[in-house]
Amino acid sequence: MLKQFFILCSGADTDILENCSNGEQNKYAGIGATVFFTALMATIAASYALYTVFDNLYASLFFGLVWGLLIFNLDRYIVSTIKKRNNVLDELLQATPRIILAVIIAVVISKPLELKIFEKEINQVLLEQKNDLTLANQNQIAQQYNPKIADLENQITRLQSEIDTRETEVNALYDTYITEAEGTSGTMKLGKGPVYKEKREKHDAALAELQQLKTDNKAKIEAIENQIVTLQSDYTTNVAESQPVIDNFDGLMARVTALGALPWLPSFFIFLLFLAIETSPIIAKLLSPKGEYDFKLDDQETVVKSWVDQQVAERQLLVKTDNDINNKVYTEIADEEEVMNYKRKKARELMQHQADAFLNKQKGVL
Repeated sequence: MLKQFFILCSGADTDILENCSNGEQNKYAGIGATVFFTALMATIAASYALYTVFDNLYASLFFGLVWGLLIFNLDRYIVSTIKKRNNVLDELLQATPRIILAVIIAVVISKPLELKIFEKEINQVLLEQKNDLTLANQNQIAQQYNPKIADLENQITRLQSEIDTRETEVNALYDTYITEAEGTSGTMKLGKGPVYKEKREKHDAALAELQQLKTDNKAKIEAIENQIVTLQSDYTTNVAESQPVIDNFDGLMARVTALGALPWLPSFFIFLLFLAIETSPIIAKLLSPKGEYDFKLDDQETVVKSWVDQQVAERQLLVKTDNDINNKVYTEIADEEEVMNYKRKKARELMQHQADAFLNKQKGVL
């Protein structure tokens, strides 16, 4: 039962093969088994690849099965259409397009399995890429807010500098009127005279202005600090909102790219393995000698071809013979006097009808 199933997978003519030896049947059963297991591996590979895309088990299995059936049909077609020739060069030319197609199929099948085999290494590469993307994303968003925050901080510095400058001036006025009272500067007279009073009033006015400046600038500084807090909050929100996009950076294309960042040699050997599996039925048919099945298939095909060629040749001969007979008959008839007289009579009648028709037309015009 299993042998018959694999023979069916090989695409061989079962009616011819069942009359061949067991060795010939086993050869095609082996070719069919290779076709079947290649399609099975394609189903597994495609299901895993599609699972990384859809993240749905049932959808992945369904489309993976469809892909496996497609590969099975292609492989079965490739193997069944390769015919054994008497010339090796003809066989190679016949198999070249199919080998190219087999290489493409091997690449498509092997790549998803490489993603699964090197999953841990790929995850490490993706983690590093995500970290780089996170830092780049933070820096990019920060470029939108840092200039505004820096400008606001400069405004706070300027406001605070105004307070410090005015405070220095007030302290200088304070020292001036104190030393005047002590008699160590100014009029050099001890006591609180008119000059002391004048300097004290000037200090008190400057102190009042300082207090008012502190009140005004403090309110401005608080407003600016609130703006800075708002900008920092917006920055944090934008970073948090964009982070899920980076966290989900593990799709099929990202994994294939990450696989490309790994050493190429292990992936290349896996590709060679699937290439050997995919091309093995073709290579087996090319290397194997012309067997019993091939002779019987040639016999069956040549019988039909000979019959068709015979029918075509007979039709061509029939047409040629009929043309020759017709030409000879018409040549002989053309020389007969009776035919000439009949043609002359009919030509005369035709010319008379034409003359009558022309006369009647002219009368109608007049």
